[in-house]
Amino acid sequence: MINGGRADVITVENGTIGQRLPVRAGAEVSSGASPCHDRLVAAIIWLALGVVLAVAEAFSLSFVAIMVAAGAFAAAAAAALGAPVWLQGIVFALVTAATLAAVRPMIVRYQRSSAERSDHEPMGVAALEGADAMVLESVDEHHGLVRIQGEEWTARSFDATQTFEPGERVQIIKIKGATALVWRMP
Repeated sequence: MINGGRADVITVENGTIGQRLPVRAGAEVSSGASPCHDRLVAAIIWLALGVVLAVAEAFSLSFVAIMVAAGAFAAAAAAALGAPVWLQGIVFALVTAATLAAVRPMIVRYQRSSAERSDHEPMGVAALEGADAMVLESVDEHHGLVRIQGEEWTARSFDATQTFEPGERVQIIKIKGATALVWRMP
C-alpha cells in the first residue's frame, strides 16, 4: 500500500502481471511521470512542431504551413494549461481550420491584387521610362547629365545625331544600367 508517496508494504507491482518486486520499507514509490512533466513534454512537442512548420513556411510562402503552425502553438498553450491530449488535438484542429478559413483568403486576395497592380504600374527603373527630365549638362551620344524626378542621372542621346543643351526638357526612352537614354520631348 502506498501512503503519501511512501511505501508501507514490502512489495509492489512493476507492470508485469503477477510479478512483484521487493521495495525497502519507507522508500519513495513513483507511479510514473508527474502530470506537470507530461504537460511540459506535450507543450514542447507542440512548440517544436509549430517552429518546424513556421520554418517550412519561410521556404514555401504558401501561407498554409504558418496557419498549421498557429494551430500547433495554440495546442502547446492548451498542453501547458493541462488540457488532455484529445482536447489539445481539438484545439489544434479548430485553430488551424479557423486561420485557414479566415486569414488565408485575405492574404490570397491581397497577393492577387498586388500582382494585378504590378502588371499595370511599373516599378523601379522601368517606372522612369517615359518620364521627362531636365538636362543639366550637355547631352550627346557620349556623355551628359539629366535630373529625373529630383535625382541626377548620367545620360546619353538615344539618337546619336541629337544633342541637348542645359535647361532643355527631354523624355526618358530607356534606362540602360545607370544611364538614361533620352529623346527630345514630343
